[in-house]
Amino acid sequence: MLTVRRSNDRGLANHGWLKSRHTFSFAEYYDPEHMHFGPLRVINEDRIAGGSGFETHTHRDMEIISYVIDGALQHKDSMGNVAVIKPGEVQRMSAGTGVLHSEYNDVPDKDTHFFQIWIMPNKRGVAPGYGQKSFETELNTQKLVHVISPDGKDGTIGIHQDADMYISRLKKSETLDFNIGDERRMWLQVVKGDVEVNGEKLAIGDAIAATDVSVANIKANEDSEMILFKLP
Repeated sequence: MLTVRRSNDRGLANHGWLKSRHTFSFAEYYDPEHMHFGPLRVINEDRIAGGSGFETHTHRDMEIISYVIDGALQHKDSMGNVAVIKPGEVQRMSAGTGVLHSEYNDVPDKDTHFFQIWIMPNKRGVAPGYGQKSFETELNTQKLVHVISPDGKDGTIGIHQDADMYISRLKKSETLDFNIGDERRMWLQVVKGDVEVNGEKLAIGDAIAATDVSVANIKANEDSEMILFKLP
C-alpha cells in the first residue's frame, strides 16, 4: 500500500525566527492520524533566520538526526561537542540518558534550511553519543547513499534502532529501484524536485509511505533529492 503525504497537509509553525513544517505531530501541532511511522517519530523541515536558533534544551531516549540543505548549523552539547553542520553533512545525536544541546544558524545574513529527524530507539537508557560525517562526495557521484544504519557499517553513522536512512540525488529522467524488502516499510521525503514513485507523482515537500511493497520504482522528472527510510 502507498500513502501520499502532501507538503501543504503538514503542520506549520511560524515563530518569525523559525519556520517549520511538521510531518508528524510535534509541539503545538497535533494530528492523531500522523503521530509516527513505525519508529520514525519526527520529520521537521526547518528554516532558521540568520543570527537565531534553538537555545540550550534537553533531550533523552531519542535518536536525533540533522541534515543541512542550505546554510550552516552550529551545534553545542553537554558531551563537549562543538561543531558546524554544513550542506551534505549528516549529524546524529543519541540522547540516551540525557543531553543538553543548542543549535544556531551559523550564517548571519540568510536562512539555514535543514531537516530535523527523530527516530525512537530500541533501547532506552544508553550512554549519549554523537556522530557527524560529510557525504557530499558520495551524493554527487552515487544515485543512492546509505547514511544511517543500525550498526554503522560501510561508512554509515550508527543508531540504536533497526532503521536505515538513505539520501538520493537524481538527475532529470534518471531512475532508481529502491529495494524495501518483504518485511520492511519505506518512508520517502522529497527534498527538492519532482519525482514519481510507483506511478505516484510527488512534488517538493511531498512524502510517500510504503507498506507491503517490496520495491519502490523512482523516476526523477527534474533534478531531485530525496531522503528515504527503511523501517521495521
